[in-house]
Parts: sequence; C-alpha cells; structure tokens
Amino acid sequence: MRSYRKPVAAGLGCLFALATAACSGQGDAARPAAEAATSPTATAAAGTSYAPYLSATEAAGTDTAGSPTTYNLAFVLADGDDCTPRWNGTHAVDDAKVASRIAKLKADGARVRVSFGGASGKELAVNCDNAAKLTAAYGEALDAAGATLADFDIEGDELSDSASIALRSEAIARLQKERADLEVSFTLPVMPSGLDKHGLALLASANDKGVQVSTVNLMTMNYGSSYDGDMGGYALTAAKAAHAQLKKTFGTSDPAAWRGMALTSMIGVNDVANETFTLADAAEVRAFAEEKGIAWVSMWATARDRQCADGSDSAKAATDCSGVTQEAGAFGKAFAG
Repeated sequence: MRSYRKPVAAGLGCLFALATAACSGQGDAARPAAEAATSPTATAAAGTSYAPYLSATEAAGTDTAGSPTTYNLAFVLADGDDCTPRWNGTHAVDDAKVASRIAKLKADGARVRVSFGGASGKELAVNCDNAAKLTAAYGEALDAAGATLADFDIEGDELSDSASIALRSEAIARLQKERADLEVSFTLPVMPSGLDKHGLALLASANDKGVQVSTVNLMTMNYGSSYDGDMGGYALTAAKAAHAQLKKTFGTSDPAAWRGMALTSMIGVNDVANETFTLADAAEVRAFAEEKGIAWVSMWATARDRQCADGSDSAKAATDCSGVTQEAGAFGKAFAG
C-alpha cells in the first residue's frame, strides 16, 4: 500500500498461530486456539473485526467511522541508511504528537497495530545489519505505541530481497520469544490467482525461523491492466485462491486458514486505471468475510473515506478522498458491517 511518506521511488502447522491448540496467537478477536482449528461454528462466532489503515501522524475526520476495534498505524520506516525506526521515516517513534494521537484512538477501547513497511521508503530490515539491532528497532516502535500487534507490509523490491526477508524473519522470531503476547501479521500483495512466489517464499522464511503468524493480510487492490471488472468479485476470488495456499503452507484446516486471513481493499479509485472499489464492493467483501470467519477486514485508508472536494468522481487516485460519490465515513461503516 501507499506510504504517507513521499516515495523515494515509486511442524509447520504450529507456526500458523491459529492452526492448533499449541499455538498462542489469536488475531483481533481472542478465543481458544483449539476452537480455531476444530470448529467452524466457533470460528464464525468469533466475528470479523474492522481494522483500517490510517496515518500515525495526521488525524482525519473519518478515522473513527465504523468504530474500528483496531487501527493499523502506517508506517514505521527507516530514515536514510540507519536502523532507527521512525513514523513515515521522519517522526521519532516517541514523538509527542503521535503519542497523543494514539492515546485518543485507544480511548474507546480500540487497540493499535504498528505497521512496518509499506510501498515507499525502506523497511527496517533493509538497513539494520543484524537481527539483534532489528529486533530492538521493532521493539522500540511497539513500546512507543503501547502495542502488542505488529504488521509487516512487504511489497515492491523488498518482497524479492531474500537477505532482508531472512533477517526480518529471524528478528520477528526473536521478538516473539521476548514478547509472548506479540501477534504478527504479514500484509502481502495478491492477485485473483492468489499470492505470488515471492509472498509464499516470505511465509516459508517465517516458518523456517519459527515465527508464529496470526494473520496473512491480502492487499486486494491494484491488480493490473488486465483486471478491469468487478473489484469486489476479484477480492473474493483472490481470497479463495490464497486460502488454498495458506492451508497448504501452514498445514491447517479450512476454518483455521480462513481465520488466519485478513482482507484490505483500496477504497474508491485505485492506482491502476479502470480499477474502482465501490461501496457495494465493500458490503460484498464484508459479507464474505463474515461467512468465512475471516479475522479482519481493512481499507486503505481512513483519510480517503470521503468524497473529493469538488464533488465529482475522479479518474486518478488521491491521498485524501476516494474519487467516488459517497458520504464521509461510508466505507468505514460498510466494512464494519
């Protein structure tokens, strides 16, 4: 997904934390892991959370639309070539303004998930030269936000960078040994055919290092010029394809693989021409997620959840509006169900 920073350039079963009773991660809706593995009814009963992405540094009037249970704070990045975590690569993780913003988001009982990476800038694993330093950098950001949820949004060139992938996996495994309550999600690009070989290799690396993955969050957006039809339908097709992949990768059951999934859509006009995700698409994705017992649904991003100022539809994606006709906060409400 886009960053809020200006682009620099445009036994495996146990490791899937929801797969068996021996694993501890439980996603946004906590419940016994044994139920996740064995009971489709229990999986559905746990409910599908709404957890949008939003800027950690700048508030928007639509941030709280739909009363999210969790907020994905975007993004923690490196600044230049160092190994210091910063919001958007520019703000210290203990920045007073950001701390105040996080406190307000938590005021009604919501949690925050720190998202590392994004489409622009450098994820810390590219810069940190050893796992100990990288573990410390991740921990510093989590502590500053008071978070026990960590999201790793890996895309672009970093998705095929085997060195940083291996280092990240090792650091996350260390972090989970230090923090027994840490829940980890990976946010990865997807096509209607499912995850690509790089996304699957990243998950295999996490397995190899002993990372317990609570959720694999699929970016159901920006598919490419050959996909110009129903964006809601594409999201469902992508989810079904990825479900089969996750079931195989983590050696888990049908309901556990669904529960270990999240879906994130780019609302309104996407970055790829002819791709527009509508309010009807959001309702379709929400209904599907509830039916399958998917852990959470999300969107990029809360600041875009309003009609553009001139009141007209747009052919180009904007950072602060959706480009479609809507009431402010309508996508948030649709995703919340």
